[in-house]
Amino acid sequence: MPRWLLALAVLAGPAAAVECRETRHEGTLYSLCQVDAAREDLRLFLTDPETGRPLGSFSNVAGRLAERGLRLEFAMNGGMYHTDRRPVGLYVEAGREITPLVEGRGTGNFSLRPNGVLCIQPGRARVIETERFRRTGPDCRYATQSGPMLVIDGDLHPRFLPDSDSRYVRNGVGTSADGRRAWFAMSNTPVTFHEFGRFFRDRLGTPQALYLDGSISRLYAPGLGRRDGGFPMGPIIGVVAPAP
Repeated sequence: MPRWLLALAVLAGPAAAVECRETRHEGTLYSLCQVDAAREDLRLFLTDPETGRPLGSFSNVAGRLAERGLRLEFAMNGGMYHTDRRPVGLYVEAGREITPLVEGRGTGNFSLRPNGVLCIQPGRARVIETERFRRTGPDCRYATQSGPMLVIDGDLHPRFLPDSDSRYVRNGVGTSADGRRAWFAMSNTPVTFHEFGRFFRDRLGTPQALYLDGSISRLYAPGLGRRDGGFPMGPIIGVVAPAP
């Protein structure tokens, strides 16, 4: 069995669909949430459907869901955004494209190519490199574009430097080859891109992984006692379930 498949089998197990825990890799503590995309309702949230204004916080998302008899099980900031909280790249919500795919070069982490897209479809979630996404044109129920890619076909992003001194608290997502499993991770202390990519490649064994953001990283994981607040966010990704 390939090394990354073995790692996925060990981490997946037969447990509940959303599992959040803390785990250590190379001396760094990470908060890690595993989502069974084949069973769980994984969605993206951006604006309040009544006001049209950005939701901006986990509490606002949870409140709107509660009004409909639903609960937020897990959530994380879901991609880079402009100062008005509009997504920087592709953003699809409930099958509707809000902002288009960005392919051109630019500045900042988003444009550290290759970047990629998290594409959520019925029963699966996949991280797909942007050029591959453009060529294949998958139909995504929800999608968010971010960058850079952390792991591409089992390899680290070619521009990551082992001796970099750029350290931030970072969060990202990796997916299994069949798209049934997604791992959302956040470093509890500042890490480099190379260190963060190694966590997905070597600890989780994910063949594809995507950077979501850094320094503004936020997590909603009640099982870990995490309901992070702070300044307003743009896209938010989360798992929805019926209220008990």
